[in-house]
Amino acid sequence: MAPYDRADYVYDPEKEESGFDRRTARTFDSDAGASHTTKRSPTDLERRYDGWEATPICNKESFGGKADYNQVNELMDTLLMQNGKPEVGAGPKKCAMAGCKNGNSIWFCNDPTTIADIERASNQSLLWGPYRPNLYFGVRPRIPESLLIGLLWAKVEDYQSVQHNFRHTCEQHEGMAGYGWERYDPRHGGVQTIHDAGNQIDITTSFFKETGEGSGDRGGNWGVRIKGVPRADAQEDLKSTVVFYASTEGQGLNNRLEVKNVDELQGGGFDGDVVLKGENLGLGEYKIVVKGDEGTENKHPSVTHPSGSEKDLGKTLVKSSTVPEDAIWQTKPILFAMLKEQIDEYVEKYTKENPPPPFQLYTIKSEAGSGNVHFVQKVFEGAFEFDVLFSSSAAESELASSDLSKGISEIVKTFDTRFDSIFKPAAPFNSGKYLDFSKSLFSNLLGGIGYFHGNSRVDRSYAPEYEEDNEGFWEEAAEARARADVKLEGPNELFTSIPSRPFFPRGFLWDEGFHLMPVVDWDIDLTLQIVKSWFALIDEDGWIGREQILGAEARSKVPEEFQVQYPHYANPPTLFFILSAFVDKLTETAPSSKDAEYSPQLLDKEVATSYLKELYPLLKRHYNWFRKTQQGDISSYDRKAVNTKEGYRWRGRTPRHILTSGLDDYPRAQPPHPGELHVDAISWVGLMATSLQKIGLFLNEKEDVEKYTKQLTGIRSNIADLHWSEKDGVFCDATIDEFEENSLVCHKGYISLFPFMLGLLDPADDGNKIAKILATIGNKEELWSEHGIRSLSIADEAYGTDENYWRSPVWINMNYLIVSRLVALAQDPTAGSDNQKTATKLYTDLRINLVETVYKSWKETGFAWEQYNPETGAGQRTQHFTGWTSMIVKILGMPDLSKGSAKVRDEL
Repeated sequence: MAPYDRADYVYDPEKEESGFDRRTARTFDSDAGASHTTKRSPTDLERRYDGWEATPICNKESFGGKADYNQVNELMDTLLMQNGKPEVGAGPKKCAMAGCKNGNSIWFCNDPTTIADIERASNQSLLWGPYRPNLYFGVRPRIPESLLIGLLWAKVEDYQSVQHNFRHTCEQHEGMAGYGWERYDPRHGGVQTIHDAGNQIDITTSFFKETGEGSGDRGGNWGVRIKGVPRADAQEDLKSTVVFYASTEGQGLNNRLEVKNVDELQGGGFDGDVVLKGENLGLGEYKIVVKGDEGTENKHPSVTHPSGSEKDLGKTLVKSSTVPEDAIWQTKPILFAMLKEQIDEYVEKYTKENPPPPFQLYTIKSEAGSGNVHFVQKVFEGAFEFDVLFSSSAAESELASSDLSKGISEIVKTFDTRFDSIFKPAAPFNSGKYLDFSKSLFSNLLGGIGYFHGNSRVDRSYAPEYEEDNEGFWEEAAEARARADVKLEGPNELFTSIPSRPFFPRGFLWDEGFHLMPVVDWDIDLTLQIVKSWFALIDEDGWIGREQILGAEARSKVPEEFQVQYPHYANPPTLFFILSAFVDKLTETAPSSKDAEYSPQLLDKEVATSYLKELYPLLKRHYNWFRKTQQGDISSYDRKAVNTKEGYRWRGRTPRHILTSGLDDYPRAQPPHPGELHVDAISWVGLMATSLQKIGLFLNEKEDVEKYTKQLTGIRSNIADLHWSEKDGVFCDATIDEFEENSLVCHKGYISLFPFMLGLLDPADDGNKIAKILATIGNKEELWSEHGIRSLSIADEAYGTDENYWRSPVWINMNYLIVSRLVALAQDPTAGSDNQKTATKLYTDLRINLVETVYKSWKETGFAWEQYNPETGAGQRTQHFTGWTSMIVKILGMPDLSKGSAKVRDEL
């Protein structure tokens, strides 16, 4: 081959064609033995430079433009300068990575096998999914401006209730008796059941992905079987209407969708299958087939009204339309407008006194063709089922209903086998009911993973008032926010799980680390893609927005006053939990080859090292940004501390809230003071320092390890010097009182436990402190309840007051941290026999209380909940909160210590 020429790789804006980036790429043809030049899009591009093989799996938006291309150019130069021309397949593999904003990457390796594995894992088995978790069923690929799939349905027995009973977006208190995934694996698919009591029907969506051998390089094929069964209180001939839709964003030359078999439209509808064909830059050509009734026992209503001769409800109705780009996500209003158009025609023809029956009235008028949104409507009587089959032209064969049937069956079997090997509940929860419960919670955690794309509202005014340095700072900051010139930034992409499909269908930074704690045990490659996607959002200072409200659809769920993100607002950095867990796994026994699909990084340490090396600078940047922006003031006041730097306070403080801390209304010092120091803030810095120390050690970054070790020593010393109250036996916030003196403000609860929960206490050296903390945890007059550890002491004057959000309820994420620390302490011989014995007792009882509380509420209501009442155990606030509440899955799998010790790893 010709020597590497950097000009072959440099991004050149002058070479843009047809609205997307093009580059001239030199590729090596091994069969012809010659190099040639070809033009391809970044999504398809594959090239090898002097033995280095590069596979980009980005697109224009995810790559971020010229700046990121320059990063890749520099990376290629560095590789060649440091390593020279490698011999492919010879010696140890060398890899490097450049990140994309959607969490995908460009990998450079001298081993084509490695790059093929990464590409397959990143861009094949995880390309498609129900990545629109705000919908009861919504599918899309992890590609912006591509294909959106969804489902709506309603009971059509009367005229009055139909418009209120059309289901589409997940909503709270909408007449559901529970809904969610019973089995779900993001790589293969799963089965979801929606118990729609309001519409008197149970809807099952069985989703299957075909991504193995022969599936091509475009994400493979997928299908969904949609099945409806009337509930026990419904009439056997219940009338239901179901609307499947497909829409395309970014309509244009390389993004089209049309009904292909228009010539089969007769008598107002289609007798058999409806076939849509489309093309997208990232997906290539594809086909969507909405199957007809052949092979089913479906029944359809007969219409005696004169309108029945115009539209046979035994046929499938199709309406194609082109709507404004910014309105595509508003599917339900678009459908309603189409229904109204048909209703108006019926009323004009037959009058209001003689309308068609509701199941005929609420139908679309078939007009099939091209457009950017296509509705496919079916009307059923009684039980029904039909398939939707997506086939990529890159696959060797199209997906058939028989493939879907086989795939659904295999999904259930393989999920159950894998789940039993990873999360099987331990005694006393080793009965079938807890196993089904655990599978449901975990499946819904995975089923809440979504792909989001769009712009966000950011205030980068950097007003001096945002420093919050003056007394009364919250009033000054509020005035500055009111006059700020908020801008739209982006678009950005995010691949993430969410807290709740109906109420919080978007990414939250501090939630995500908790979400991923169970996921990292199941699929480490998926976990790392999500982590990378989050850190791809980091700005040059190190800030990551705590709430990712990307695009108009996401903003529609958020009150305007909460939409703006501020670059001086921090959030608990829980993703550091996950990276610490990753390093721990790398040092454990290597996984078996059967885990290759889920854990390629663990099977190849060089790839894992490259991942960490790419992410490590971003972790350090975020750590340094947090330390700088949330710095507290130690030296200006009479405070006794060995270290004068390690003190922190959250910005975004008001008298009633510190939303940035994650524990919104938890009581703090009153009134707020710029001299405050928050014990949870310094504890999170300690967690980051611990994680960076561990990663630095793995990467052999000796100077960094020395620095983080020194900082961690200072943090631990100051936690004791600045925050420990010997009188109260817990850690407390610090403030400056009316005499301008340091004062501890102790509200016993979760805040008081943070140094313990985050593992910043030494079981041997801090034994006395730990003993007092354990006494507080186990005290029924303080934090202990029969349903978990309360967020605030029952003896605190603020207990249960005002919003009562973090002022009494039991939260599973905090209880998980507590129970994890207890089980570790119970088995640590350096902790001392008394603390071990106490920890064992507390752990055993707390584990049982937590599991029983969440299980009983789930069984009674059909939902996991955001929090639980400490007096009754009832789930409350947000329903279908299968974010961090699903961490109960890990608690179920923890060891039974009631009859002695069992060695387990540190759960954190």
